[in-house]
Amino acid sequence: MANDPALERLRNHRAELAIVLGSGLNALLSESGSEEDIPYSEFAELPKTSVPGHAGRYVLGNINDRRVIFAQGRVHLYEGHSARDVTAGVRLLASVGIKRLILTNAAGLANERFSPGSWMMLSDHINLTGTTPLLGSAQFVDLTEAYSKKWRDDFRRAAVSENLVLHEGVYAGLLGPQYETPAEVRMLRSLGADAIGMSTVLEAIQARALGLEVAGFSCLTNWAAGLGSGNLSHEEVLETGKAAAKTFSRLLDAAL
Repeated sequence: MANDPALERLRNHRAELAIVLGSGLNALLSESGSEEDIPYSEFAELPKTSVPGHAGRYVLGNINDRRVIFAQGRVHLYEGHSARDVTAGVRLLASVGIKRLILTNAAGLANERFSPGSWMMLSDHINLTGTTPLLGSAQFVDLTEAYSKKWRDDFRRAAVSENLVLHEGVYAGLLGPQYETPAEVRMLRSLGADAIGMSTVLEAIQARALGLEVAGFSCLTNWAAGLGSGNLSHEEVLETGKAAAKTFSRLLDAAL
C-alpha cells in the first residue's frame, strides 16, 4: 500500500485533472504555480523511473484556477516492467479523485504533412506493444472513443483562438527501446500511424477502463527513421520537447 501521508497529500489537493509529462516536457511545470512535490518513491506500488527526462514525482500545481496533479515522468515496458507496472500511476491517480487525464509524449513523426517541433492531438491509437494492463481479466472495455471527442473539440477551438498549430492523428505505441527501422516506419505509415512512440497507449487503456476522460498529445520531436537526415537520439527528443513546451502551455491555458 502507498504511504498514507503521501496519499493524503495527493487527495487533499482536490484535483480532478492530472497531466502525465513525457520526455523533455518538464518545462510545462514552470508556469503551474506548483507549491509542493511528492516523489514516486513515497508510493510502494509505483516502479522507479530510470529514463533521462523522467524525474519521477508528482507536482501539485494549478492551471489558471484549476487544481492539477502533474505526473513528472513515467516508466516504460522496455525498462523491464509489465503493463500493470506501467499503468500503476493511472490507478493511483484515479484513487485520489482524478476524473480527467491528459497524456503527453515525445514521438517520432511519420506524417510528412506535419513538421518536427509541432504538436499532434491523438484522435486514436494503435497498440503494437503486444500487451495490455487488463491482461488476466475479462474486462472488455469499449475503446471506440479512447480519446474524448468532446475534449478534442475544446482543444481544437483553443488552438484556433490562440493561433496555434495543432495537428490531429493516430499514435502507434511500440515496445522499444530501439527506434524503428525505415522499413518498419513504412509499415506503420501504411497502417495509418501519424506518430510513433513507446508509451501512452497502455495508460489510455487503463484510464478508460477506470472511467476517466482522456486526452492525448504528442510532441513531434523528430522525423521517424528514413524520413529525415541524420541519426535519431534521445538528446534531440529532450531538446525539442523543452522548446515545444511553451506552446503546449498556451494551449492548456486557453482550453482549461
